[in-house]
Amino acid sequence: SLLETISKLGLQKSSVLQYMTTVIQPLLEKGIVEYSIVHTVILEYLTIADKTSASDVIRQLIPHLTQGSSVVDGDELSGVAEVPTKSKAKKKRSSEPLLIRIMQTREGLKIGLACLKHGSAKDRKKIIKSLKGQNMKLALGDYGCLFLACLLSIVDDTKLVTKVVIDELTKQLKELIFDKNGRRPLLQLLHPLCSRYLTPTDLICLKYSVPSLVSKDEASESATKVNLDSKLDDVADKEPGGSEDTLVASDSKKDPFKRRQELLVKSELFEVLIETCIENVGELLRTNFGKDVLYEVAVGGKNSFLEGVTDRIHVLHNAIACDAARPRTDDGDEHAFDNYHSSRTIRRMILDCPAFAATLWKTALEGKCKLYADGFSSMVVGAYLESPDSMVKDLAKSELQLLIDGGILKPQEHKAEEEKSAMECSSDESSELSDTDTGYHAKKAYKDLKSGKLVARFGTDRFRCPFCPEKKKLDYRYRELVQHVIVMGASKRPWKVRANHRALAKHLETDHTDAPGSSSMPLRQAEALYLSKIKRSQAGARSTCKPGR
Repeated sequence: SLLETISKLGLQKSSVLQYMTTVIQPLLEKGIVEYSIVHTVILEYLTIADKTSASDVIRQLIPHLTQGSSVVDGDELSGVAEVPTKSKAKKKRSSEPLLIRIMQTREGLKIGLACLKHGSAKDRKKIIKSLKGQNMKLALGDYGCLFLACLLSIVDDTKLVTKVVIDELTKQLKELIFDKNGRRPLLQLLHPLCSRYLTPTDLICLKYSVPSLVSKDEASESATKVNLDSKLDDVADKEPGGSEDTLVASDSKKDPFKRRQELLVKSELFEVLIETCIENVGELLRTNFGKDVLYEVAVGGKNSFLEGVTDRIHVLHNAIACDAARPRTDDGDEHAFDNYHSSRTIRRMILDCPAFAATLWKTALEGKCKLYADGFSSMVVGAYLESPDSMVKDLAKSELQLLIDGGILKPQEHKAEEEKSAMECSSDESSELSDTDTGYHAKKAYKDLKSGKLVARFGTDRFRCPFCPEKKKLDYRYRELVQHVIVMGASKRPWKVRANHRALAKHLETDHTDAPGSSSMPLRQAEALYLSKIKRSQAGARSTCKPGR
């Protein structure tokens, strides 16, 4: 960084600041501020700039960001005449506000946040008005969604935000809810700075501010919070959300709680959210990203601050319970208690929302708990005994105790696993499950293989892995596929990969005993041989690193 370079070379900060000003000023005057390298230079400059210099840079940046300023390309910089065939593309691109175009990188996001947080209220109005018709593009981007989340958290003029931003997002709410990035502005309103939905890197970006434009008390608090970001995983079970006050602009006066209520309730966004969730409840429950919005709406947001705002929440609770009350079928649709995502979402709702727990018990579970005493569904049933609410415990205690005494329901410590799973920021492939859960998925995959839903054999000695369709090598002999199964089933692979290949291993060993080479070496013996070979090679690598060897 620039500060490290100054320290290492023993330079004077004032001299460096003066020199960098002479470099940056022409760029700002000419409007050459679209490029990532320029953003990096400006951000480094802001780390050493005094209050006056930093304010001046931001004041000059805002007009460029809010207008569709012309794009300066390599031809123009070198003095070469512009190629006529490129003029249409340039004209189309330059009509889009520069603020939208720079939201492709983390540096561009920080430039936008610096202008949003440290500009005046008048500047923020300009920025918001420039977003008209562009909000969906921002919301679906990796960094644009974070910019919108910050905007919704710090701008006091909620009428303007509702008119320009909220109304546009409401028209395409379903697309937002199911999108990895699109849901984040909505989740920021429902549960600000929640580490379940934002990575530590995202949280640090959202809390970015220019050092010289933040008061000493605020800077100290911000530094403390940045240090705490590295420990988010440890404290998530105690306080999964951060303080929204860390995003407030320097001249913001409105209470964050009141701002969120105005944006959600007065704008009728919350009503539309509930109706969208009711209409798509089954799909939302079973999808990786949709389940988070459904959960927050069902429990009324952080600390249930929206509870009692509308009676439609109870209709949503009933819709979820009715989906869970449907009997299990063999047509391919997973039951709500058996699906990985929905079982965990329903479990969280039982623990955090007593009203929902009571509705679910009466509609789907009362007198039927024996059917759901194993697999993922046992986590749902067991949540009633772990609930912090005594009334919820009393609902299920007598029926569940009989199952426990009879050895049908095995009480397990699911809570730690659930917290860990929730902290993995919606990364399904990287989630680590218990052996029981992995085994359950393997059984389901094996059932699909045995029934012919998934096909592995295409000839006498011609096989394919149905779980790795994108591999360059598609066709395997039996022994080659056995080797592939062993490698992909290694312990460092994602849980789903391990479970799928465990199922394929069983399928090969049990259902394809007539394949050439199947009797030469049992699969388990081959796996043991492979693992011992790996251990020997690792031990040999360690021994060569010892002194004197």
